[in-house]
Amino acid sequence: MMFIRKFTALAFVALAAVGALGAIAQDALSPEEAVAMRQDLMKSNGAVMQGGAMDKTGDEAIAAAQTLFDNFTKLPDLFPEGSITADSKALPAIWEDWDAFVAIIDTAKGGAEAALAAAQAGDMEAYKAGLQTVGGACGQCHQQFRAS
Repeated sequence: MMFIRKFTALAFVALAAVGALGAIAQDALSPEEAVAMRQDLMKSNGAVMQGGAMDKTGDEAIAAAQTLFDNFTKLPDLFPEGSITADSKALPAIWEDWDAFVAIIDTAKGGAEAALAAAQAGDMEAYKAGLQTVGGACGQCHQQFRAS
């Protein structure tokens, strides 16, 4: 029963993030909107990574990896230049070294994509390796581009 609650909560967070991201295609984001949306996306990623993603198998592993892949695909769009507010922990270094920032996101996205393919193939060792790549990229990005 607890598994169903956690999975439902994770699915809700992921759906909220995906639904909110639909607004990106329609209008330019205000700094406040961008910050709120990227914080929701990061919470979704955190819920996946800290919610026992390494121990998931089958459809749960596929769903976890798909959420991460989708989120990292959308993430750069949530950092329009100058989108720093009082609630933001983003550092100006993001826009000063945009290519390095995006390279880290691409590494995380690649790890999520590898984890997804592995989960779909039932290769749980490769799935875990993909998630480790994601986790490493998250740590690197937070160290370089996030205020403490």
